[in-house]
Amino acid sequence: MDTILDAFVTYLARERGYSGHTVRNYRSDVEQFAQHLMKKGQGKSFTEVDPLFVRGYLAQRFKENKKSSLARKISAIRTFYRFLARQGLMEDNPAQHVATPKREHLLPHFLNVDEVFRLVEAPKEDTFVIIRDRAILELLYGSGIRVSELVAINERDIDMDLQILRVHGKGGKERIVPFGNKAREALVAYMTTKRELLANTVWTEALFLNRSGGRLTTRTVARRLDLYVRRIALSRHVSPHTLRHTYATHLLDAGADLRAIQELLGHASLATTQKYIHVGLDKLMEVYDRSHPKARRGKGEGARTKGN
Repeated sequence: MDTILDAFVTYLARERGYSGHTVRNYRSDVEQFAQHLMKKGQGKSFTEVDPLFVRGYLAQRFKENKKSSLARKISAIRTFYRFLARQGLMEDNPAQHVATPKREHLLPHFLNVDEVFRLVEAPKEDTFVIIRDRAILELLYGSGIRVSELVAINERDIDMDLQILRVHGKGGKERIVPFGNKAREALVAYMTTKRELLANTVWTEALFLNRSGGRLTTRTVARRLDLYVRRIALSRHVSPHTLRHTYATHLLDAGADLRAIQELLGHASLATTQKYIHVGLDKLMEVYDRSHPKARRGKGEGARTKGN
C-alpha cells in the first residue's frame, strides 16, 4: 500500500503538477479510503471495488464532513483509480460513476478597509520576524495571492522596479501579479534586514524565511496572522485566504473589471470569481443607479429624469 501511495503522490506532483497542499490532502483521502476498505471491504482489494462500495463510503462520511470535503475525497479517489488504470492495474474506474456532492455556495468572508489597514499595520517592532510579518501581510493584501503561492516565492520571482511577482499557482500555472507601493516598502525593509542577517550564512532562494533560515510554511503564516488578529482585537476568524477575499472584494468595490480580477486571482473559471459580485452587491447597485439611464432619478419625490 505504501509503495502504491508513494508512486501516486509522485504522479500527482510531477506529472499532474498539483500543489503540495493538494498532494497531501489527496494522499490523506486515499489512505482514509484504504482504511475503510480494510474494515468494511470483506477482504476486497482496490481492484475489486465497485461503485456501490464507493457510494457507501461517502455515505458514511456524510455526517462527519462538509460537502466540499466530500467532493474533494471523491475527486481524490477518482484520480487514484485513474492512476491505477495507467499502471495497468484497473480497467474501469468505480469512482467515475459516483456523483459528486453538490457544494454549498458560501459567500467569502472579507474585512472592511479600516479592519484590513489595522491588521497589516499591526506588526510594529523592529525585529527580523516582525519586519517579515509586515511584508507578508502587505503582500497578501496587496497582491491577492494564495498563502501557498506566497511561501513558494523565490527572490528571483520578484521585480521591485516594476512591482510585479511571478506566481506559480494551481496546476503549475504561472501568472504575473502586480503589488502596490506599501507592499514594496515593506518588502524592501524585509529584504534589507534579511541580507544583513544572512550575510555570513549560505544563501537560500526562498523569499520568506523562518528564524532558522528555512523556507516559511503556510502553517506558520496562519499562526502569525492569528497573533495580529488577536492584537487588534478582531472578534472573528481571519485566515490568509480572508485577505485574498478582501483584496478581490475591494477591487470590485472600486470598479475593477471582473475579468481582470479573474486574471489577478488566477481563477481558471469566471464562475469562481463571480462569487464576489454577491459581497459587492451594494456597490454594484450604487454604480447602476448612478450610471444607467433608466435608473437615474430626480430630486424630491424620486421622479424619473426627463425623457424616461
